[in-house]
Amino acid sequence: MKAVDISARGPRRHLIRWGAKVLVTIPILALAASLLSQPAGTFPLSGDQTVLPSGTELYEEMLARPRELFHSEAVGGHKSYLVNLGDLAFNSPAILGGAARRAEMSCGTCHVNGVSNPKLFIPGASTRPGNFDTTSLIFNPKTFNSILDPVRIPSLRGARFLAPYGHDGRIFSLRDFVHNVIVNEFDGPEPSPAVLDGLVAYIMDIDFLPNPRITTGGALSPQASDAERRGETLFFKPFPHQPHLSCATCHVPTGSFTDQLRHDVGSGGLVKTPTLLNANFNGPYFHDGRFDDYHQVVAHFDNAFDLGLSAADRQDLVAYLTAIGDAERPFEKDGVVIRMKEVRELASVLELAIPAGDTTVVSLAVTGVGAELRELSEHVPDIRNVSIGGQEERLAARMAVKDLVLSLRRIDLAVADGKLDDAMAEYRNFAMLAAFDVPVALKKAEPWSLFNAGIHDEHYAALGRVLQSASKPAQ
Repeated sequence: MKAVDISARGPRRHLIRWGAKVLVTIPILALAASLLSQPAGTFPLSGDQTVLPSGTELYEEMLARPRELFHSEAVGGHKSYLVNLGDLAFNSPAILGGAARRAEMSCGTCHVNGVSNPKLFIPGASTRPGNFDTTSLIFNPKTFNSILDPVRIPSLRGARFLAPYGHDGRIFSLRDFVHNVIVNEFDGPEPSPAVLDGLVAYIMDIDFLPNPRITTGGALSPQASDAERRGETLFFKPFPHQPHLSCATCHVPTGSFTDQLRHDVGSGGLVKTPTLLNANFNGPYFHDGRFDDYHQVVAHFDNAFDLGLSAADRQDLVAYLTAIGDAERPFEKDGVVIRMKEVRELASVLELAIPAGDTTVVSLAVTGVGAELRELSEHVPDIRNVSIGGQEERLAARMAVKDLVLSLRRIDLAVADGKLDDAMAEYRNFAMLAAFDVPVALKKAEPWSLFNAGIHDEHYAALGRVLQSASKPAQ
């Protein structure tokens, strides 16, 4: 029997990342002989080992993930120490508490690559995929308000332009908002000032993705279609019964398509105007995620404000919203190069933390980067899986990753013993391996890894069948 551990492995943000614990034992022949060739659909967590409600869906099995663009890199530089520290903390369960920490969830579980998770669904905290009750009994009984009132999981792109924060704009300071999420919503310990600084720096560095379909100031590009231009005209057209209003009154094109104010749009109280930039990838829509697409959003406004739109008008508005909500390369294929780049960036905090003897940051880095490396290793099937080739390459790749994990452990022990020079020497060794030997070994094994679409889909099809079988009552 082969034990396939698909439990959470730690503080990373990937869509493939495991966010809750479940252990399944699968005969190796069942994996090798009966795998399906079609892509696997998403499947919920179940079983006695999960600390989250049965039926939880965390959308773990995607091969493509949202592209994360950092402002500091886009302007020609590199991410700072604080941004990398914040990235580590953002994707670490250690900063949360209660059920979230036990399930090894992190901020990155809901905000994948700093964006959103449209398929996340937790029974008792969600009413539909993509929304989440931040005052749920599941995560902090102290803030439970006895109401199931989930909100849409927002993207954090362009957050530095989008104060105040929260769906109702209740908190002006991003630092205060992040602190509230950690301590109150997820029952976490009081974060250190440095970690809180890092989290704020990380979120503030996440940029909107460029959109070639609009120009500076939010106007449509010259290549816009006739339907998009008609939609733009409707977007600026005063409402028939409230001529002081238009769509553009709240979604100001020159202001990130938001006025940053609160309004009652007929959805149950005052809510903050969301940005429309990159919104094609921010669904579901409205503060509680009640709408699946722009068609439903436009229909709501047409009915709530008696706009009198024709069917053609609605289509034109949707065409316009789709144009301004677009983005260049919104997703990127997961793979060895991206993963190892992140390993090097996150581990780079050790370069300052080790000489300072900062055991808190060293521990966070060792745990976080180690978890990333273990997860990366799990993408390379064990050589006992004889259903695929590349056994020598797979073995070499797994051993190379193991060496990196052991190197991290030696760093942690040396810092704990006050041997900072030894720790720095080990970090230099780690950095060299992470830059050259390990990426080469992993790249050679990539054709036989879960980064290969065919192997990936077969793997998840098998897990889906096993979980489905495990959820059936015994006869």
